[in-house]
Amino acid sequence: MERKLQALRTPRAAGLVGIVFALLLAATIVLIRVAVPDEPGNAGNSWVTDPSRRRTVQTALNLVPFAGIFFLWFMGAVRARIGEAEDQFFAMVFLGSGLLFVATLFGAAAAAGGLLVTAEVPGAGSNPQGLSFGRHVTYSLLTTYAMRMAAVFAFSTSTIGHRLGVLPRWLALLGCLVALTLLLLSGSVDWSELVFPLWALVVSLHILVASFRARPGSADAS
Repeated sequence: MERKLQALRTPRAAGLVGIVFALLLAATIVLIRVAVPDEPGNAGNSWVTDPSRRRTVQTALNLVPFAGIFFLWFMGAVRARIGEAEDQFFAMVFLGSGLLFVATLFGAAAAAGGLLVTAEVPGAGSNPQGLSFGRHVTYSLLTTYAMRMAAVFAFSTSTIGHRLGVLPRWLALLGCLVALTLLLLSGSVDWSELVFPLWALVVSLHILVASFRARPGSADAS
């Protein structure tokens, strides 16, 4: 009975932490995109002289560690939901892509933090090449590497969830579409990386709703 009760709690935990992660990551992406636009040349360095935009970047960076923490909890809760029936190949891809996503996300935050410190140094505007380089590194880590790992994570999660009946067919197809979008468009189409937190939000809501639909009386059946 105790194990069955735990099985009912785990999907709800997956849904709740997934919702928090999705909101935190979406807020981080929006704040970074608004404060530090990905513009060619020195046009994107105009935020250096704007204290309010620098504070916006700092707020976004403060959210990143919490987004990573909630994503790790989300991974663990989803894996617990899948159980021992998971395919070993997709399980390795699931874990590897998720951990690499967090690592590259933290790397992008660290690069942005260094860029922020540089921007606050008096006379930083006299070195536009250095600021442009730091901005390019930050966006490359976020939109090229982190989002590619997010694409692999979405695809593996959707495949495992559909095969085991945890996710419906439409949600698995949505995950594949999100993965293709991130693989092909992230880095070249602005704001396309928002599809990943949106997908995580939809998956989390589905798991949460499905857990409440489970009949509590089934836990007492044996």
